[in-house]
Amino acid sequence: RYGKKGSMIMNKQALFCDGTGVYVIPPEPVEDQKIILRFRTAKDDVQEAKVVTRETCYSDEEGSDKGKTIFMQKEQTTDVFDYYNVKVQIGTEALRYYFEIKGTDGETIYYNRYGAVSEPLEAYDFLLIPNFSTPGWAKGAVMYQIYTDRFCNGDFSNDVVTGEYYYLGARSEQIEDWNQKPAKTMAIREFYGGDLQGVLDKLDYLEELGVEVIYFNPLFVSPSNHKYDIQDYDYIDPHLAKIVEDGGDILPEGCTDNSQATKYQIRTAGKANLEASNAFFAHVVEEIHKRGMKVILDGVFNHCGSFNKWMDREKIYQKEGNYEPGAYCSADSPYRDFFRFFNNDPGAWPDNGNYDGWWGHETLPKLNYEDSVKLENYILGIGKKWVSSPYNVDGWRLDVAADLGTTKEYNHDFWKRFRMAVKSANPQAIILAEHYGDPKEWLQGDEWDTVMNYDAFMEPITWFLTGMEKHSDSSRPDLCNNADYFVNAITHHMSAMTTPSLQTAMNELSNHDHSRFLTRTNHMTGRVEHLGHEAAESYTNSAILREAVVMQMTWPGAPTIYYGDEAGVCGFTDPDNRRTYPWGHEDKEMIEFHKEVIAIHKRYWAFRTGSVKMLMWQEGVLAYARFNDRRQFVIIVNNRSEAVTLHVPVWPAEVPMQGFMRRMIYTYEEGYTTEFEEYIVENGEIVLNMGKHSAIILKKREY
Repeated sequence: RYGKKGSMIMNKQALFCDGTGVYVIPPEPVEDQKIILRFRTAKDDVQEAKVVTRETCYSDEEGSDKGKTIFMQKEQTTDVFDYYNVKVQIGTEALRYYFEIKGTDGETIYYNRYGAVSEPLEAYDFLLIPNFSTPGWAKGAVMYQIYTDRFCNGDFSNDVVTGEYYYLGARSEQIEDWNQKPAKTMAIREFYGGDLQGVLDKLDYLEELGVEVIYFNPLFVSPSNHKYDIQDYDYIDPHLAKIVEDGGDILPEGCTDNSQATKYQIRTAGKANLEASNAFFAHVVEEIHKRGMKVILDGVFNHCGSFNKWMDREKIYQKEGNYEPGAYCSADSPYRDFFRFFNNDPGAWPDNGNYDGWWGHETLPKLNYEDSVKLENYILGIGKKWVSSPYNVDGWRLDVAADLGTTKEYNHDFWKRFRMAVKSANPQAIILAEHYGDPKEWLQGDEWDTVMNYDAFMEPITWFLTGMEKHSDSSRPDLCNNADYFVNAITHHMSAMTTPSLQTAMNELSNHDHSRFLTRTNHMTGRVEHLGHEAAESYTNSAILREAVVMQMTWPGAPTIYYGDEAGVCGFTDPDNRRTYPWGHEDKEMIEFHKEVIAIHKRYWAFRTGSVKMLMWQEGVLAYARFNDRRQFVIIVNNRSEAVTLHVPVWPAEVPMQGFMRRMIYTYEEGYTTEFEEYIVENGEIVLNMGKHSAIILKKREY
């Protein structure tokens, strides 16, 4: 590494800094607090290190001027690295900064969230936001997403029965065969009977799996099985909770006789059923909390259902006669300004389809917050209600959060108010948004805590391991095993989040909106209506799923399992991805594998709040480190269809130049092993053989 006149060229692999607690002390500062910024270089490798801020801040270092450029002091030296420190005082505004490093040969390198660069683009600055923190319990928490109707039926008395109500041109249908796969189209009226009692019955299973947080798809009153068309935000759906009395026999729209209406009708369940359901839900949360787990609810606040009493498109509440008229039924409705109608002429009332529906769906009327303070206050109250006693849930997942409102300005204003409302009731509640694309403008400390991590996790990993689009709608063979694309994409998208948001981001491989990851491994493009259910299970590769799970459990963020992924469930995108959990037909080896990897993740804080650093990458191969000042881990993935011999530098992960690393788990084509094995570290690297479609987690041996 020699340059002109024999001077040493700067060792760029040694340069490192991030926003974790080793490099920002404390990592979540409050306003006007003095903090320490640290930076790592190779030993005796640089002339000077400086931190450059975009805003004025103040340093206590002798000889430093108030301003944007502050010299750092060498505070610690090891056999391999030097560590530079500087004390600065953060103010009331966000602090954006990067590092300027001058080598012994005069070369200047800049370092930001993208890494070592020749030009410091502002988009990749480090960012510290005073007073912004995310809940400690959510950092790296193992989450489990439950689509309740499909998880477990624990109470058969609350099941939706065939013909119970009429929705989107047809009757509800009770599926009596738990193992029957969802219909090819319009499966929203199919009910399998999964409920909250079923979740209670399976808490032992979830606890043994290692789950720390349960995220429920919507639970509020709704006529569909997905419940993203909410009928009543104040109550848990009795079909998921408790039905304690006959609800009446008022016929729904389109029904002609009593045979099409039953005593369990969700819309006529009665106050007793609704209140019993809320009380039962409070009990469920209490039981989950007793096991040390948390609960996240799905908040669908951009739109409601046309069944909602505010709209009453199906005239359910009008027929009962005990409610004020819905906006669809009368121009004089007290809820008229909850929605945006295109024709406000009372003489034309109602004009079918004459209102704004989300993406044009008449059954999903978009809520018109800008014109109704009453609506806004109500939803803010809902945000507080469910994180407060007696329910005490631990946060919200926000459906299509960037779509709420009709302008970007209002959207931001609303989420600021929503955050204040929720955090005032429960400061440790998490606010986690569904979002595609750059979330940076919502993650400035006063709106969302974090996001469902599509761009900085699900998509890059799916492309690298399978070459498939996350719905299985298309394929990109050029992206499969494309390590350069993976590193560039995931680094770019991770830079959009500050460390507190990144550490709590929901890292999923599958969910209710996309194909199951295991199905993506068969490289079939299309949907169930064209390919059939069996195709989703054909030619899948469990070894690639194991690679993905190893990455999921060792990447920054909250690893989130979509129910049944751990049991080998397959499926194209919805409705096929919403198959029932296969009780009695599970892939038990896959479940045991999940338990092992989850246990590794939970055992070490380096996987929750530690640094991440790419060590090497090449076609089909990724090697990266997770480490803090106490533990060092190296994760290697070989996605090739052939065995490889790899030379992996581990010294950048602060593993000693000479020593040993212990294998914690190794996955391969036929399965996995946790048997003890050690690898020699010589001159800061390890040499190992990796089988095809394999992954390994290594830990520095401690003496």
